[in-house]
Amino acid sequence: MDIDKTPTPLRTALDDLPEVLRTPVTVAVERLADDAEWPDDEALLAELPRVWAMSEFASRVCIRDPAVLRSLAETGDLTRTYAPGEYRERLKAMLAGIDAEADLHRALRRFRSREMLRIAWRDLSRRAGLDEVLRDLSDLADGLIDEALEWLYRDLCAQMGTPRDSAGQAERMIVLGMGKLGGRELNFSSDIDLIFAYPEPGYTDADNPKPNEQFFIRLGRSLIAALDQQTADGQCFRVDMRLRPYGDSGPLAMSVPAMELYFLEQGREWERYALIKARVVAGDRDEGEALLQTLAPFVYRKYLDYGALESLRSMKAMIAREVRRRRLADNVKLGRGGIREVEFIAQAFQLIRGGQDPNLRERSLQPVLAYLAEQDLLPAHAQAELTDAYRYLRAIENRIQAMHDRQAHDLPGEPVDQARLMLAMDEPDWAALRETLDGWRRRVQGHFDQVFVAPQQDDEAEATDEPDLADLWYGVLDVDNTQAVLAESGFDKPQAAARLIEQFREGSRVRALSEQGRGRLDRLMPMLLAAVAGSERPDAVLERVVTLLDGIVRRTAYLALLNEHPMAVSQLVRLVGGSPWIARFLSLHPMLLDELLDPRSLYAPLGRAALGAELDARMACADADDLEQQMEILRQFKQTQVLRVAAADLAGAIPVMLVSDYLTDIAEVVLERVQGLAWRQVTGRYGEPLRADGEVADFGIVAYGKLGSLELGYGSDLDVVFLHDPVPAGSVTTGDKPVEPAVFFARLAQRIIHILNTPTPGGILYEVDTRLRPSGQSGLLTVSVSAFADYQRERAWTWEHQALVRARMVVGSEALRGGFAQVRREVLTRGRDRAELRDEVRRMRERMRRELGSGRDNQVDLKQDRGGIADIEFMVQYGVLAGACEYPGLLRYTDNIRLLDELERSGEYTSEQAQVLADAYRRYRGLVHRLTLQEQPARVAADTAAETRDAVAAVWSAVMETTAHQNAEESRA
Repeated sequence: MDIDKTPTPLRTALDDLPEVLRTPVTVAVERLADDAEWPDDEALLAELPRVWAMSEFASRVCIRDPAVLRSLAETGDLTRTYAPGEYRERLKAMLAGIDAEADLHRALRRFRSREMLRIAWRDLSRRAGLDEVLRDLSDLADGLIDEALEWLYRDLCAQMGTPRDSAGQAERMIVLGMGKLGGRELNFSSDIDLIFAYPEPGYTDADNPKPNEQFFIRLGRSLIAALDQQTADGQCFRVDMRLRPYGDSGPLAMSVPAMELYFLEQGREWERYALIKARVVAGDRDEGEALLQTLAPFVYRKYLDYGALESLRSMKAMIAREVRRRRLADNVKLGRGGIREVEFIAQAFQLIRGGQDPNLRERSLQPVLAYLAEQDLLPAHAQAELTDAYRYLRAIENRIQAMHDRQAHDLPGEPVDQARLMLAMDEPDWAALRETLDGWRRRVQGHFDQVFVAPQQDDEAEATDEPDLADLWYGVLDVDNTQAVLAESGFDKPQAAARLIEQFREGSRVRALSEQGRGRLDRLMPMLLAAVAGSERPDAVLERVVTLLDGIVRRTAYLALLNEHPMAVSQLVRLVGGSPWIARFLSLHPMLLDELLDPRSLYAPLGRAALGAELDARMACADADDLEQQMEILRQFKQTQVLRVAAADLAGAIPVMLVSDYLTDIAEVVLERVQGLAWRQVTGRYGEPLRADGEVADFGIVAYGKLGSLELGYGSDLDVVFLHDPVPAGSVTTGDKPVEPAVFFARLAQRIIHILNTPTPGGILYEVDTRLRPSGQSGLLTVSVSAFADYQRERAWTWEHQALVRARMVVGSEALRGGFAQVRREVLTRGRDRAELRDEVRRMRERMRRELGSGRDNQVDLKQDRGGIADIEFMVQYGVLAGACEYPGLLRYTDNIRLLDELERSGEYTSEQAQVLADAYRRYRGLVHRLTLQEQPARVAADTAAETRDAVAAVWSAVMETTAHQNAEESRA
């Protein structure tokens, strides 16, 4: 063929090629037949020399079948993006009417050649971006696998009968795509990693039935041949089945029950890694999705699985050894800073946290990196660099493979192929390409090392011949040296410390550890003992740390977490050393150890809005129908937030009065979500109760006690009363199973209590006390606002009105809140006989003091003894009940400090009295918080707060016990 007869746009573009590429492309053009009909598309013809220069595969396909290029041009397929499912629909139409398996093989390969040419052309001509190229390659593979399977299944059923399950239902094969196929990130010339399964054992329905296993193994072999076999038309994909259970020695297809049993009993760490990307690509998709759901707990542990880092680190080390052995330094996939390292970073976080955060169970890599940055698990700059590096590496990998349609990951060594790659990557020369590539790989390598380099890998280099804490832990020192090391390390009682360490080391829990678990403990203990030795009170801290470890040592992922994060070890020792309460809290909820990783968040409790946003984000990850999962998320959230408050409190990062504010905010946010959760469940069963106006009746939670007065402490119960809108007598709810509103609201309240105080693996949310409801324990669990008002007006005792001083509605609509506030206002502003009121309040307080006080001369109960917290609270309540009728400002607040300010403004108490009580209350609250963190009762030595107690007692005497106060009241009146 005369090159001068080729279309002008093609000749012009040919002349623009680098000389080293112009010759092979010119030869390829000349190989076309003389009667070749060039596409009538100047833009396509102008692109052709560059595309052929970059891809010998593209020129080969066009030369072998010139009609393919004309077809792509005439249909416009080169200039548009395919719609979802288009590959499958096109192939289905192409296979219609094919009867012979050989014809099936030919059709599959011709279809694959045409579409791979299209994908390569759109990539190399920059008509398609990387994301479309990877998606198209994966969708093409899906279509080829699924349509080939459908054809072969029908053909085999005609020969062997249809496989049936125990119920007689027809069974189909499940095909799982692994690796990049599963992640919809397939390479241009990649193997496809597959696993075959089928629902359950059984037999075909032929006259001579065959076991289902035999049927599906034969079907699997036929599918592999249809895809993998080399014919005159080439092959579709190399098929790799080594990821199936038992690898090459296992059955080609396995029943779902057998596969579940395998992963339960024999699944290995690398198989967890592989299953992250598993996706149903063909066959019975419903059964396949059910299988993946069943395997999810194997892949994603419920706890934070920092042990995955060790496994991935071992896998990477093995790959690195193979890279060195095979001299693969220029391998853009496996070499340092290559694609595999980016994948390992994302998958490390997926394996560690995917059990708790379903958003991390994403199969594609780029969305995972984006989510990690969104959650502050990766710095934003790291995520941006890793994403850009990954895109560059995947682009260069695809263009290496598109040259000859070969599975290659190494930079080419031949000058022509180097020129092809320079052109494909828009680089002026080979040195520039290497500089760009190496720059991206250095960035990946740096981020990879941040995640994967073992934090203690250099510790052994610092070892000396002197006995140290590591020798002590390993038990290689005699008694004298052991005690000498402990004494030199700062322990006051080295003998007791040595005995404690030995008892732990030789205890049944440690002896029962696996080899891997014992290795993790042995790595941790020298570092942990050194941190304990550096604390202010090593003996006390050691006892607390050993107690904590004894509770968690068999859950070795937590040991891995501490090994991976030395900073977490130092935070742990600091917190445990400061508070046995925190030590016990962490022992009960070891998943909170993850909070120790970032001191920025650990010592910075969240405000109300941020709490709500974080809890909503966590709850959004849960299955709406999985109450157990939702309850566990609520518990983890509450425990995390309480730990942050305790840590900040212990560190002095927040004032003592704000501790209760933070704890109260946590409780209110939890109550709001719990009520919403309970409402959805109960209304889903019974429908909704309606008011007389036809609107849905509202339901609310009134907080009493410490929650009501915004003075919640660590471990406080929640004193609550449930109220609802009035509803018409005789009405029922709107659901398919209608009940009376009273039944509905009672079950709603019971469901709320169940969610709050049912023990789960994560503990309980809150203990709930409902005894302050109308008529106490003998009364209804929930009442209408109108019934509540009637009770408060007609039958409530004075002490119940005292309790109402601290009450506020924390969950409920604005209208319901307003109704409650009106009842509270009416009751508290009622005119009262002051002398009678004072006597009632005083008698109640004196009885409490007798029953609950310490009764000791050398020790004082800060809450119940004379001059303590309860005296202050009773005086505040008396002042509000006495003065609210004249000074409504006393209804503005429910907390004691601000109420004391209002009592001073109203003239109920003098400035001096209010100041004494407020200062004392603040001091007592601080002492109680500190004692709680030390797991001590709210009792102190008699002389600890003697002056403060005397001052409060003096105010009590002046206000509650003398006639002087009566005379002052009468003169004011």
